[in-house]
Amino acid sequence: MKFVLIAFMVILILTLIKKAYKNTKDIKLNEMKINQDPSNAYNPTLSILQLSDLHLENISITPEELYEKLKDKKIDLIALTGDFLDRKRTIPKLVPYLEVLNKLDAKHGIFAVLGNHDYVLKKVHLETLIGLLEKYNCKVLRNENETISIKGQRVNIIGIDDFSTKRSQLDSSYKEIQPGTNLVLTHDPNIVLHMQNYHFDYLLSGHFHGGQICYPRAYHLAKMGKLARMNKIKGFHMQDGKPYYISEGLGQTGVNIRVGSRPEITIHELALTTAKNQGLEAI
Repeated sequence: MKFVLIAFMVILILTLIKKAYKNTKDIKLNEMKINQDPSNAYNPTLSILQLSDLHLENISITPEELYEKLKDKKIDLIALTGDFLDRKRTIPKLVPYLEVLNKLDAKHGIFAVLGNHDYVLKKVHLETLIGLLEKYNCKVLRNENETISIKGQRVNIIGIDDFSTKRSQLDSSYKEIQPGTNLVLTHDPNIVLHMQNYHFDYLLSGHFHGGQICYPRAYHLAKMGKLARMNKIKGFHMQDGKPYYISEGLGQTGVNIRVGSRPEITIHELALTTAKNQGLEAI
């Protein structure tokens, strides 16, 4: 009887592990509409593809599969919100994914920020990662900002470096910002709790993987900051009246399984705020 019980438990555990691994292949494509004003159908919008937490050691999708999912989507800008990898030998694996992103031909380019796992790399290998991103037309923002113009409206792309590793510098990130729509890219969403005096119209982040393993809540994330303890670990939220989004990410860390979470690709359609006298030519 004892042997039968042990065998049953082993089979049950193996079945659950198999299902949890299968969950890593069950990728969802979410489409969000932000700040839409039904009374103003002519308000320009920006279509943003967000990919986060690729964790190339355990990524859930091949470059070819990624392209097939996105090739028919309208994409104006690509935002990569950190945690590409944490092992130097994985860096070459990034190349085919960057080739796919370039093939999508986002009109306003590719912007990236780094995450805590990227900073596991030692300096020379971190610079190799950054150099590779830049080689494939990704603008890596480390507490700095860039400006694009859409139909005469200014959009400030603000890249805040990783909060969890104490690299965020808000003053530097917002330096010389002019009036316009403020789109913030960062890895750890906990930074929103410190941005009362820094305006953003939308903030994109990742970091939590939606818990990755939830039973039913991701109690193991408690050490990852106040948002996790508030169970704000994925999806759309508001802070001080400002909207932000936490992606569940495309890859996994540690054990390559997911329970109560799914890998995510997100397309955000952001309505732009009106800012007069921006001094930018229409594109």
